[in-house]
Formats: sequence, C-alpha cells, structure tokens
Amino acid sequence: MDLGCLVPELVPSLNSVVILGAFFGYLAVAGSLLPGKLIPGVLLPDGTRLRYKCNGLLSLILLVGMLGLGAWMDFLEPAVIAEQGLQLFSATFLFSVLVTMVLYATGCNSGSKSSSLKPHISGNLIHDWWFGIQLNPHFLWIDLKFFFVRAGMMGWLLINLSILAKSYQGARLGQAMILYQLFCAFYVLDYFVHEEYMTSTWDIIAERLGFMLVFGDLVWIPFTFTIQGWWLLQNNVEPKTVAAVLNCFIFLIGYMVFRGANKQKHVFKKNPKEHIWGQPPKVVGGKLLASGYWGIARHCNYLGDILLALSFSLPCGFHSVVPYFYPIYLFILLIWRERRDEARCAEKYKEIWAEYCRLVPWRIFPYIY
Repeated sequence: MDLGCLVPELVPSLNSVVILGAFFGYLAVAGSLLPGKLIPGVLLPDGTRLRYKCNGLLSLILLVGMLGLGAWMDFLEPAVIAEQGLQLFSATFLFSVLVTMVLYATGCNSGSKSSSLKPHISGNLIHDWWFGIQLNPHFLWIDLKFFFVRAGMMGWLLINLSILAKSYQGARLGQAMILYQLFCAFYVLDYFVHEEYMTSTWDIIAERLGFMLVFGDLVWIPFTFTIQGWWLLQNNVEPKTVAAVLNCFIFLIGYMVFRGANKQKHVFKKNPKEHIWGQPPKVVGGKLLASGYWGIARHCNYLGDILLALSFSLPCGFHSVVPYFYPIYLFILLIWRERRDEARCAEKYKEIWAEYCRLVPWRIFPYIY
C-alpha cells in the first residue's frame, strides 16, 4: 500500500461534501414529505411514545429512480461514489465526530425531564461521548437516531450500486459480484419493507445516541459492509455452481432466522397473545417470549445476522481474509453485545431472567453457545 498516495485520497474533497450534504438533505425532505405509516414507539418511562414515519422504502425507491434517471441523461456519473470512496469516507467520519460533539454539548446543557431528552451524565467524558447522553435527541423535526439508521442502510445500497456500475464499466462484472449485489440489495430492501420492526429494536428503545451509534450508522455500516464489493472490483473470482448454490442456501437460512426472529419479537410486543408457529406463545413471567425462534436461543436473531454476513462474503471465495472482515467483526460485536444484553436483562428482570435462561439455555448458537 502506497501511503503517499493514500493520505491525499483521505482528504475530503468538495465533491464528497456536496454528495454527503445532498444525501442528508434529500433524506430530511423525503422523510418529512413522503407518505408513510406512522408507527408508535415503545412506551417510555414518563408515559410518552414517539411516533416514527416509516416511509424509508418509498424514499429509497424514489432516490434510486432519480439517480438512475440522472445517469441515463448523462447528468450524473453512476460510478462517482466508487471513484471517490475514500474522500466520502473521511467526510462522513468528520461529520460523525462533529455531530457527536454537538450532541454531547447539547445533552450536557439540557434541562429536559422527558425520557427522550433527559441527560444521563456519568461524569466520565469518554463514556458519555461514546455511549451518548440523550435517548432520542431531535434536530428540528428529525429524530436523529432513526434518521441516522436510515441513512446508513441507504448508503450501503448506494455505495454498492456505484461499485456495480464501475464493475460494469470496466467489463469486470462476474457471477461473484452479481451474487454479492443481489444478497445485499435484497437485505436492504427487505429492511425497509419491514422498517417498522426497527422501532422495537434495542438500539432504538434503549441505546442513547453517542459516537458509537452515530459512527456505526453513518460510517461503519455503509463503508465496511461494502468491503466485499470493493475487493471484487480488484479481484476476479468465479465461484463454482455448487459453491454458489450453497451460498444461496446459507443466505436463505440466515434471512429466515433473522427476519423470523425479529418479526416474532415485534409482533409479541404489539400483541402478546398472537400465536407463534400456530401455537399460543410461551411467556416467562408475563414479559419474556420463549416461543418460536426465541425458544431456540435467547438471541436467535444474532445467529441469523451472522449467517447473512457470511453469505455476503462467500462469493469472494477463500483467496483472502479481507472480504471476511464484516462477518468476523460482526461475530465479535454480537458476542460483546449479547454479553451486555444479558447483564442488563439479568439486572432488569432478576428471577424472571434466571427462569428464562433455565428454559432457553443457549445464547446464540443452539447446542454450541
């Protein structure tokens, strides 16, 4: 790696700043003006609920359509993101740092007593900056936590589409790239089809908005989840038919577990009496679901996520460990997160959690862990 060439490429260009600003501006306007289903969030400790306008799918389709039309009319270069990836990465990173600094300063000066804006200050600067101070900070009419998650997922797809365009322009579009692109596109589109499920996830209902979530949403998701695409641009890989079929099978199993577990959890929170797999749900202490996927492992959704991440990397073959950065990182992250979740649940539910652990002994991998 030529560091002499790399360092200048990391300096944000004016073009990268314009791209980033236009992207955020579009999301702010589209999220506000386009029609969408209003989903009530979970009940907060002060008895209030936030409402989330789930129009991400329409916003994404409209954006991709506009970009496609611009490329067809030669008004936009479809490979511009792939060609300016490092500048866009550094611009987004600097924006994340700036936003987190503003969030920290605003949180420290907040006198609100509401559950969403009440400051939680530990006194440890690094801890408060990393994990955040406020649960649901807003800027004007925008719920920043929900906005940043949406931006990260859309950014993932847009970077991939630009990589796909560059691969096509360079006549390097092979089966491996097609498989990778199809898996990721399906995953992102499915995410927005079921966007309302996001409103009941741990990140939305419990994590405060600090550098961990801001950086994770805006930088980590779009720029590290696309490493496989960047790698395939420089490496020609043609998987065998058996490997491709197996890859599709792993993707489908991962999707079934991931989507099924999250759907069951979301439906249970909305209607605790809704049948799961044709049977009344088994509930521990009236609070913890122990049926369906949640009766197989306490964090079965993490298993689905890991299998999906693996399926995104398998089209690259086994020539390098670089394309497997995402599943390796995700495995480590989810083990760490699972430990944090377990500690919080043990403290919150006490003997109910102990009973749930006895009934569902496996954490993520059934009969293994």
